[in-house]
Amino acid sequence: MTIPQHTSGIRRKKLSEQAAFWLFRLMSIAVVGVLFWILGFIIVKGIGVISWEFLTGMPRDGMTAGGILPAIVGTLCLTLGSIVIAFPLGILSGIYISEYTRDNWLVKLIRIMTNNLSGVPSIVFGLFGMALFVNTLGFGDSIIAGSFTLALLVLPIVIRTTEEALRRIDNSYRLGSLALGATKLQTIRRVLLPMAMPNIITGLILSVGRVSGETAPILFTAVAYFLPKLPSSIFDQVMALPYHLYVIATSGTDLEATRPMAYGTALVLIAIVLVINLAANGLRCYFNKKVKMN
Repeated sequence: MTIPQHTSGIRRKKLSEQAAFWLFRLMSIAVVGVLFWILGFIIVKGIGVISWEFLTGMPRDGMTAGGILPAIVGTLCLTLGSIVIAFPLGILSGIYISEYTRDNWLVKLIRIMTNNLSGVPSIVFGLFGMALFVNTLGFGDSIIAGSFTLALLVLPIVIRTTEEALRRIDNSYRLGSLALGATKLQTIRRVLLPMAMPNIITGLILSVGRVSGETAPILFTAVAYFLPKLPSSIFDQVMALPYHLYVIATSGTDLEATRPMAYGTALVLIAIVLVINLAANGLRCYFNKKVKMN
């Protein structure tokens, strides 16, 4: 019995579709597998070092003993400081581009420049931060200089995320709010921002993931090689986990003695990023529920 030609074509399409789906599944499994392999490797190598003394103590004996408390505090200060600076500026810039400008050549140029900035190597931001914040403005190597430099690094991400989140909202919400007598500012503040906030939080998560692991920008603006004390102001120099990890893994006084501490430091850094991301995800879920209730 001869199979109709159209039936044979349908079967070939289904087989091709199934093959493509299985290829995508295998690629996804491979990516997730590599991720879990890396995490498992770091956990196995670093979990033996984690202790209360390691998390709360000061480094000593040329960083071959003691803890990493100054590096943890310095990382948290730089990460939170950069987010506090970049998030409001990025949201306001995204609101301006999306709601207050027309789609002309100037706006397109701003978008292109913003996208280009997000692709600039981080060391360039470090050199710029050193020239502007450390030398010109006189902040010196400090938390405030490092925070501003990291804020510039992630500002394009926040701007683009905010703009795209606002543009995805149907224009009928804007027209309905304005028809009820609300001003443009009230419409943005009470209608658009609450609806866009879950997607804007995505920009926050991406920003936290980037700034917490950067070494080059803070190398020129904030961190110290060895500083066994906690900062007392935003104008103090600090230690930071990414740079501390680099130091004890590559240029410490005793690399064999500090190797387990390097794995422990990497594990702590991953845990801090995970906790901050989980907090941001919780905030996003809160805004999601709030939008659905309204």
